Amino acid sequence: MKLALQILTVTLFLSSYSYSSVLRKESPTDTTTNIIDKSAALIMLEEGKRLYIEGKIKDALIHFRQVAKKDPNSWRPPYWISNCHYSLSNYGFALKYANDAVSLNSESVDPEIYELLGKTYHHLGQVDSAFSNFQKAQLLMPTYRSKDLNVLGKIEQCKFAKQVFESGDVLKRKRLGVEVNSGYDEYGAVLSKDGKMMYFTSRRNDTKGAKANPDDQEYFEDIYRAYWNDEKNIWDSVSNDIDRINSNGFDSFSNLSEDGLSALLTINNTYTKGRKKTKGSDIFEITYSNKGRWSSPKKIQNQYINSTFFDGSPTLTTDGNTMYFVSDRKGKKRSTDIYVVQKIDDDNWGEPVVLSDSVNTPEGETTPFITGDGRYLFFSSNGHVGMGGMDVFVSENLGGGLWSKAVNLGGFVNTVNNDTHFKYYPELKKAMLAGYELVGKKSSIDIYQVDMTDFKFPEVY
Repeated sequence: MKLALQILTVTLFLSSYSYSSVLRKESPTDTTTNIIDKSAALIMLEEGKRLYIEGKIKDALIHFRQVAKKDPNSWRPPYWISNCHYSLSNYGFALKYANDAVSLNSESVDPEIYELLGKTYHHLGQVDSAFSNFQKAQLLMPTYRSKDLNVLGKIEQCKFAKQVFESGDVLKRKRLGVEVNSGYDEYGAVLSKDGKMMYFTSRRNDTKGAKANPDDQEYFEDIYRAYWNDEKNIWDSVSNDIDRINSNGFDSFSNLSEDGLSALLTINNTYTKGRKKTKGSDIFEITYSNKGRWSSPKKIQNQYINSTFFDGSPTLTTDGNTMYFVSDRKGKKRSTDIYVVQKIDDDNWGEPVVLSDSVNTPEGETTPFITGDGRYLFFSSNGHVGMGGMDVFVSENLGGGLWSKAVNLGGFVNTVNNDTHFKYYPELKKAMLAGYELVGKKSSIDIYQVDMTDFKFPEVY
C-alpha cells in the first residue's frame, strides 16, 4: 500500500510537470505508461542510492540497471551505474557509463560526473584526460564539495604521474602466475627467510565457510600458503587448509618471524557465529609447535593495541620488540594512521604512539613494513603526493620519535592504481606487493614480485 501511494504521488507530480511542459512547448506529453515507469524509476533510484551508501554495491547496481530500463533517457541511471562499477574497480565499465550519462544530458548532469570521469581515466592510465576532467570538476562544482572530494589533490596526482612517466622509470615488478592469482583479490604476500614458502591473503570462493561479507558482498578473507617449486619454477601446493588459523571471517597473515616460528595475523570475525568475536579487526599471534603445526590464533591482550576500531597490518623488527600497526581510532578527524608500540617484557606490550606527520596524513596510511633493524619504514598512502590512489613510500627513523619526510618509491614500483602490502627482502633482492591487474573493463588485486637488485634507499631529509 505504501509503495502504491508513493507511485501515485510521484505520478501526480510527473503529470503536472508534463502538462506544464506542453504549455511551454518543451516536450510532448508523457504517456501513462511512461509516467508510471518514471514514477517507479524514481523510487528505485532512491533505493539504489541507499544500498550504495550502505556499501551493498552489487545490489545497488541491480537497482540502477532496472531504473535505466524504465527511464532510458535520464542521465541519472548511467551516472550511478558508473559509480557502482568504479567502486567495484571495473574502470572500463565505469568510464563507459559516465560518458553515457554526459551524452544524455551534458547541461543538467551533476558536475560531480567530471570528478568521476577524472579518477576513472586516471585509473586507466589516461592522465591527460583525467587532468582535464578534474579541472572541469573544479570549475563547475561548489567549492565545499570540490574540497570534500580533494579535486585539487587529484590534479596534483596527475601532474606527479606525468612527471614519473616522463622520467623514464620502468616498472620492475612481475605478476605471479595463476597458481597464486586466481581472478579474485590476492594480496599481503609474506615470504619465509629463504623465500621458498609464502603466505598470502585471498578472497576467493573456497574460503572457509565460503560466505560473503554482507557489507561489500565479496567473500571473506582466508590465509593461503604456497611452496616454491624449483623444478617447475612456479608456486604450487597452494592451500588454505592450514592447521587452525583460518576462521569463517576475515583472516590475514601480516608478519612472519625470521625463524618462522611465530607470526602475527589480522582477524575480524564480527559477522561469524562463534563465541569469541572480535569487536573489529584485531591483531592476533600464533606460534609453530614442535609437532609442525600452527597454534590457534591468540588475541594480543592489550587494550591500547586492540581497540574497538580497526587495528591490523602489524610488522615487527627482527628482535620482536617493536611493532608498527595501522588503526583508524581517530576516524572522526583522520583516516587510518600508523602507530608504533614497544614491548615492556616478554609477554606485555606498552602503549602505542602515533607516528609523526612526516609519515601520517589526514588521509590514509596503511600496510607498513619495517626493516629488521628498525631503520626504514615502507608504507602505502594516498595522503602524500603520488601517482594515484595508494603509492608506496619510505621514511627513515631519525630517532627520538622523528621520521624523515616520506619519499615516493617512484615508477619502478608505483602505478596510477593502488599499490599496497610492500615487503622488502634485501637478502633475496626482491620485494612483494599488491597491485591492480586490469583485464578488459574489469580488474582484480594481484600479487607482484619486484626486482630490487639495484635498489638503493633514497636520500632522506
